[in-house]
Amino acid sequence: MRKVKVRLQPIVSKINMPTVLKTAVLPGDSIECLFVATQVGEIFYIRDGVIRTFLDISPRIIKLGVSSGGYDERGLVGLAFHPHFYYNGLFYLHFSVAGTQGPGALPGAFESFKPNPCDPRTLNLKWINREMNYDHIDTVEEWILQSNGQLQKRRTLLNIRRPFLNHNGVNSLNFSPETGKLVLTTGDGGSGYDPFHLSQDDMEIAGKIIEIDVGKNAFYNPPVVTRFDELPAPIQETLTVIAKGVRNIPGISYQRFRNQYIKYVGIVGQDLVESIFSFVHYKPIPVTQLVQASIMNSEADQEGFINFGWRGWEGAFPTSMMKGCTANPSLDEKIITYYDEAVKTSVKRLLPLTSYFHKDPRPDKFGGTALTGVQPYKGNEIPDLTGSVVFTDLARDNGSQPPVRGVLAYTRVQTECKLSDFSVIETDYNFGSRSAYYVSLGTNLDQTRLYLGVYGSMKVADFNQGTVFEIVP
Repeated sequence: MRKVKVRLQPIVSKINMPTVLKTAVLPGDSIECLFVATQVGEIFYIRDGVIRTFLDISPRIIKLGVSSGGYDERGLVGLAFHPHFYYNGLFYLHFSVAGTQGPGALPGAFESFKPNPCDPRTLNLKWINREMNYDHIDTVEEWILQSNGQLQKRRTLLNIRRPFLNHNGVNSLNFSPETGKLVLTTGDGGSGYDPFHLSQDDMEIAGKIIEIDVGKNAFYNPPVVTRFDELPAPIQETLTVIAKGVRNIPGISYQRFRNQYIKYVGIVGQDLVESIFSFVHYKPIPVTQLVQASIMNSEADQEGFINFGWRGWEGAFPTSMMKGCTANPSLDEKIITYYDEAVKTSVKRLLPLTSYFHKDPRPDKFGGTALTGVQPYKGNEIPDLTGSVVFTDLARDNGSQPPVRGVLAYTRVQTECKLSDFSVIETDYNFGSRSAYYVSLGTNLDQTRLYLGVYGSMKVADFNQGTVFEIVP
């Protein structure tokens, strides 16, 4: 693939961890503003080079970084503007709620679970006593920017109890230009290896892509739930499920192509690969149908339903455990973790558009850590990227040599039935001796501009180390 070079042009610096970057036109205005949501609960917008506070819900965000040495994946992770925001002022938030800290669903550190293929007990764990054994509660809310300029919460759409602190996604709320519905992307609940097998269970909210019909007025103080069948019927009727088999996910993006849309989804891997999926046609399943099938102890018709394959598959590969070889420390032994599940989902799953490895011996590639953003680019200013899919990885694997650098890369949709290639996008920016984790990626409304969120630390508790850049020729 063609080598592409770009510049990173700083827009705003010394902010907290940027989780969402997107543009909108404020009611009564004529210019798109760039909105930046931070993990700690602040939302800023930038107009004419000036940064202003839009909303600050930090008192309502769970205390971040306390139980995990400063690292955290909770907080404000979703912001979406209604397609008619300019006229109705409606926007939506997804965040982890203050005062909901629980002990977690399993004893020990949140990522301490390791399945043992030789011990069936570790392969068939159940999440029990959920009202007590959980980590936190996430909420999805509808807000309005009123004509007098005041911001007000209108209603709560969902309250979701989560088993662990990780895998809450970023950029988790987006509107579908096809259906006009709000799309919520949920990770598998966290820990590692999906200990309770939530992502493939049709009743579990975790590990899914869900459409919410916000035009229906069915949301008033919804109960705190983990499963679809725990929701009141009027709320069930507002929900459809697009996909399952999600591990962790930095949102969904849409690219118009003639009279249809290509959907792009990045799935964060476990030990082996990071994967980007694309699809055009899909058949969502109403939650009422899923619940009815569960009551009848049957399976709803899943023809055309999207399944990314987790936890049996990690991208294009059966989920593997990596063990160091004692006889040769430079090699790893790879053991298929969930063989039976890999077999069961082998023909039901969607194959990725591309996957990239955590360790890659090829000189023109890179070893990645975690996918943090996927966006199509339709602009002409960077012609080598026009029509491509740009993605970011948190940190390049450089053998643990400081300072850390994230990775910007791109791929293209292929017409042949094979994995697409990908290539690094080289940047000119000098971060000096400081680390630069690439934590988020965003675009403007017509996908002709790209924005990159960078943080100087992996820890949300290390404050004000964020910079937002525009990616320019």
